[in-house]
Amino acid sequence: MIWIEFAILIAMILIGSQMKGIGLGVMGMVGLLIFIFIFKMKPTDPPLDVMLIIMAIVTTAATLQASGGLDYLVSLAEKIIRSNPSNITFIAPFTVYFLCLFAGTAHIVYSLLPIISEVSAKKRIRPERPLSISVIASHLALTGSPMSAATAALVVILGYSGALVDIMMICIPACIIGILLGCFSVFKMGKELNDDPIFIEKMKDPEFAKSMDTVTEGNEIKLKPGAKTSVLIFSVAIILIVIAGAFPAIVPHFEPGVKSLAVAADGSLTMVTIISVITLTASAAMMLITKTSTAEVTKASLFTAMASAVVSVFGVVWMSSPFMSSNNDVIQKSLGGIVSEHPWTFAIAVFIMGALMFSQAATTKTMMPLGISLGLAHPALIAIFPAVNSDFVLPGYPTLLAAINFDRTGSTKIGKFVINHSFMIPGVVAIGVAIAVGFLLGSFIL
Repeated sequence: MIWIEFAILIAMILIGSQMKGIGLGVMGMVGLLIFIFIFKMKPTDPPLDVMLIIMAIVTTAATLQASGGLDYLVSLAEKIIRSNPSNITFIAPFTVYFLCLFAGTAHIVYSLLPIISEVSAKKRIRPERPLSISVIASHLALTGSPMSAATAALVVILGYSGALVDIMMICIPACIIGILLGCFSVFKMGKELNDDPIFIEKMKDPEFAKSMDTVTEGNEIKLKPGAKTSVLIFSVAIILIVIAGAFPAIVPHFEPGVKSLAVAADGSLTMVTIISVITLTASAAMMLITKTSTAEVTKASLFTAMASAVVSVFGVVWMSSPFMSSNNDVIQKSLGGIVSEHPWTFAIAVFIMGALMFSQAATTKTMMPLGISLGLAHPALIAIFPAVNSDFVLPGYPTLLAAINFDRTGSTKIGKFVINHSFMIPGVVAIGVAIAVGFLLGSFIL
C-alpha cells in the first residue's frame, strides 16, 4: 500500500511542477484529497508557520524592491562584476551569492544575469561558465540567509535556541567553499568561445559581431531618493533577527502554557513571531521613511511571486505530512538503520525531493521533520540543508531559463537528454562539497 501512496505523492509533485506557478500547491490539494477520502489518512495541521514566515519575509523584500533598495544593491554588484572582467568566472558567483544572502531571495539574480553574460562574452570568456555557477550560487545563498524562508523554516523545525546562528555558522562557510569548487569545475567547461561553432556562426552576422566588439559601460540606474535608507533599515532587521536567535535571553518570556504559533510551551516567543514582527516592522519603517506607497509594494514582482510560494508550500507540504505520519513506522524500519549509521545518505533523499518540488522552503518543511523522526542529530540536518537546492536538476526553474535566454552566444543550454545541461556539473559539485564541508564543520563547531 505504501508504494501506491508514494506513487500518488510523486505523481502529484511531478504534475504540479510541470504546471508551474501555483500548480504544485493545487496538485498537492488533489493528493491530500485522495489520501483523506480514499486511503482514510488523518490530515495533519497545515504548515501555517512556514506560510506566515514566507509572507512576512517576502513582503519585506518586496518593500525593499519598491523603495529602490534592490536597484541600489544591484548597481553595487554590477560595479564589482565589471571591475575585473578577466576573473568573472570567480567574481560573478560570489557577488551573486552575497547579494542573495543579504536579500534572502534568488530572484534578484535576474538583474545581474545579462550583465554577467555581456561582460564575459566581450572578454571572449564562455558565458556558460560564470552564468551556470552564478545561478547555483543564488540558490545556495538561501540556505544560510536569515531573510530566507527556507532557513526560517529549518529554524522552526529544529526548534532550539540558537538554531539560526548554528545554521549560519555551518552553511555559510560550507556553501562558500562549495561555490569555490564549483567555480573550478566550470573554469574550462566547454570550448573556448572563439572556437565554439555556434558562436562562430553567430559572428558572421555583422550586427551581432559589432555588438560583441563594442565596449559598453554599465547603465547608470537612477535610484529612488530612499534607496540607501531602505537598505539600511533592511540591514537593521537582519541584525535584530540574528541577535534574537543568538541571545534568546533578551527576548521577552511569558508564563509556560499550551504551545501555539506565537508562543512555545515554555513561554518563549517562537521564531515565527520574532521573524514576522521584525520583518514587517521593517517594511512599515521603509514605507514611512522613504515614502513608498503600499500600492507600489503590492505591484512589486517579489510580492506577486509570494502568492505562488505560499500556495505551493500550503499544498505540497500539507499533502506530504499525512503520508509521512501514516507511514512513519514503515519508513523508520526501512530507512532508520541506514540513515542513523550513515547520516549523509539522507542528503540523497532530500536532493531528489528538492529536484521534484522546485521549492527550498517546501522541501525543507517536508523532509527535515522526517530526518528528525529517523533520529538524525541537529548538526547532521544542518549539514544536509544545502541539498534542498537541487531545483536545478530539471531545467525548468526560472533562474536557469533566464540564464539560458540572456546568453546571446548560445553557450548556456539544455542538452539533448534534458538533464545534461550547463548547470548540472557546477550544481552537483557545489552542493556535494557544501554538504561534506558542513558535516566537517558540524563535528568541530556543534
